[in-house]
Amino acid sequence: MQTLVVSLYIVSFALFIYGLMGLTGPKTAVRGNWIAAVGMGIALVATLLIPGISNWVLIGLGIVIGTLLGVPSAKKVKMTAMPQMVALFNGVGGGTVALVAWVEFRDDPGYSTHPTYFAVASLFSLIIGSVSFWGSLVAFGKLQEILPGSPIGLGRAQSALNGLLLVAAIVLAVLIVLGGTNELLIIGALLLSAVLGVMVVLPIGGADMPVVISLLNAFTGLAAAATGLALSNTAMIVAGMIVGASGSILTDQMAKAMNRSIPSIVAGGFGGSGAAVGGGDGGDRTVKATSASDAAILMAYAEQVVVVPGYGMAVAQAQHAVKDMAKLLESKGVTVKYAIHPVAGRMPGHMNVLLAEADVPYDQLKEMDDINGDFARTDVALVIGANDVTNPAARNDPSSPIHGMPILNVDEARQIIVLKRSMNSGFAGIDNPLFYDDKTSMLFGDAKKSVTEVTEELKAL
Repeated sequence: MQTLVVSLYIVSFALFIYGLMGLTGPKTAVRGNWIAAVGMGIALVATLLIPGISNWVLIGLGIVIGTLLGVPSAKKVKMTAMPQMVALFNGVGGGTVALVAWVEFRDDPGYSTHPTYFAVASLFSLIIGSVSFWGSLVAFGKLQEILPGSPIGLGRAQSALNGLLLVAAIVLAVLIVLGGTNELLIIGALLLSAVLGVMVVLPIGGADMPVVISLLNAFTGLAAAATGLALSNTAMIVAGMIVGASGSILTDQMAKAMNRSIPSIVAGGFGGSGAAVGGGDGGDRTVKATSASDAAILMAYAEQVVVVPGYGMAVAQAQHAVKDMAKLLESKGVTVKYAIHPVAGRMPGHMNVLLAEADVPYDQLKEMDDINGDFARTDVALVIGANDVTNPAARNDPSSPIHGMPILNVDEARQIIVLKRSMNSGFAGIDNPLFYDDKTSMLFGDAKKSVTEVTEELKAL
């Protein structure tokens, strides 16, 4: 039986890695997810075959409850709410490994009959898992707008408080490793790390949420790997390390895309919930409104149009309408491309997923570094609900909170059309000078409705 379990684990590892490879492109992403899911199913079966597994009623009940909660939620979630679901499901994983560590302590007070590495790995997973769980709940609350998207913290004292909470949790963990058997020690470590998770994420603003989601995902993976080490479960070790490593790499890439360090993000980000800013520091600046008819004429006679999607497109579920409009423009001989910023939307790859759902050809999706050189040769840039990732202040205004962040060079296009519901700001909560540029025309309204109207005007030309 042990040989069978090990063999099944090896098969599951191979499927994990092969499935992850499929996530490198929209065309293979669905297949990659299914392959990895099959691998996880095999790992689950292998775990249940380990000699000594009992409590089949509780195990079956847990599987049923998890299935009834997970499957309907995943099927019903809207694409705009996908970041919230990712944060929530990721947090559940972190909370699970923290509870496993607590249960192991209760079964064997102080981990007295286990080797030292068991206690260290269990307590590591307890602290990091608890931080991930409660931090993910706060991230969920901010993304769902249950909590304010703006930073909530204690200013300069925040980092000191977070450090104190972490040290206190580690001190309790050390006492347990040294032989402490009082359950209050592990409960204290659990509570301190829970408060730490909340206090770490609360001061982080909406503009940094993509990085936070990725970072918490990495935490959960590392905590799961540590639990696997303690339980001698190779499936958890491999799966946890894959998640931890990929999450860490993605976190680093996302931070670089914003030209910010991970410590500066954790120390307290910026960004609000998109409150109206009006002209910001622009004083009496005015914007130039346009109509669907004028926008259609402008694009119909262009040689190249670059679509710049943002969270506003996701909210309006306008991706299919955008695809139809692009197809019509292409029939008129217009070259259409899509400019994708690494942190557009509320999670990594948000825009890629939306456009892939609408069957937009993958070769039309251009990453920031690949498309920025094209804007100077672009007749019309169509910005759909994107704010901060197109803000020229990131290049031109040293006093701007996003100064230094790489952006899409939309302002270099010959003409710019911006689709927005209002003049509200983006996640960073700052004004965008692009909206007041002489080349910019604003088409106000729901993005899906506006794009549909433009499409109808194109048909009439």
